Amino acid sequence: MTPEGTRHRAWRPCSTLSFPGEGGTLTMWLYLAALVGLYYLLCWYRERQVVSNLRDKYVFITGCDSGFGNQLARQLDLRGLRVLAACLTEKGAEQLRDRTSDRLETVILDVTKTDSIAAATQWVKERVGDRGLWGLVNNAGVVHSPAYSEWLNMEVYVNVLKVNLLGVIEVTLSMLPLVRKAQGRIVNVSSILGRIAFFGGVYCSSKYGVEAFSDVLRRELQHFGVKISMVEPGFFSTGMTNVQESLEKLKQTWEEVPTHIKESYGQKLFDAYYNQIKQGLLGASTNLNLVTDCMEHALTSVHPRTRYSSGWDAQFFFIPLSYLPTSLADYILTRSWPKPAQAV
Repeated sequence: MTPEGTRHRAWRPCSTLSFPGEGGTLTMWLYLAALVGLYYLLCWYRERQVVSNLRDKYVFITGCDSGFGNQLARQLDLRGLRVLAACLTEKGAEQLRDRTSDRLETVILDVTKTDSIAAATQWVKERVGDRGLWGLVNNAGVVHSPAYSEWLNMEVYVNVLKVNLLGVIEVTLSMLPLVRKAQGRIVNVSSILGRIAFFGGVYCSSKYGVEAFSDVLRRELQHFGVKISMVEPGFFSTGMTNVQESLEKLKQTWEEVPTHIKESYGQKLFDAYYNQIKQGLLGASTNLNLVTDCMEHALTSVHPRTRYSSGWDAQFFFIPLSYLPTSLADYILTRSWPKPAQAV
């Protein structure tokens, strides 16, 4: 008998028992998925907001003779912005003017020469007036040779750093008062090799410097309303990465290497490395819009990104690779490299 007032509990098989933890876990994951989806939806909405009165804004771009700079100048001109395009040669400037509207103006600029930078800054100041300079795009850059670091002499290191890093710094500091007046944008073209370095030591060094300079400048200028963005292209086919010219420079570099260094690496290594570089250059993307669209967004969006990784190789291989443990990244990047003749 059971005590009076108590109730019998109906017996249920174990298979019908519910586990509160399972339902709670599922609900938690659903909430998490919803939050992540909402986050990306808000980011998408923010990034679609466009700055007003773009036709009244001036943008100064370096390195417009060819490649990304040339493409961006034409792209922004079509959109109606007032483009001030800096070219290294008069031939490059003339060819660009022939392909654009009368709004676009050109100036000759050598980013390694202080006098040339000062003259270009005065030229820009005369055109923008009290409005200031809305956008500065530091695009000018060089690649001497995709050679091993030990194969290059110090003159090559100095020349590359003068253009890719010191040129970016000097042009930026010279134009900065004009950008600050407009509460504008600075877009520095770095590289995926500024995030993870594995060949072309001097080029990587210059791009790591651009990344560091941009990070510091962004934090220093945040209270002035100036926004700094970096564009990090993967491997693209431009005049700077012309297959024939790059391979000829690589051969010339190897020929000038001192004998004792050549003996350490060996001709067999050079031949294998040469073929690897050739295949890499031939596989470079020809769709420059993947890069210039990022530049345009950085200049025209109300909420530009801090970094833009351009190209499928950058987004889905090199950026994820940069977050791996160093030893694992080293293995993945170098497992197919040829071994030196005097390897231990």
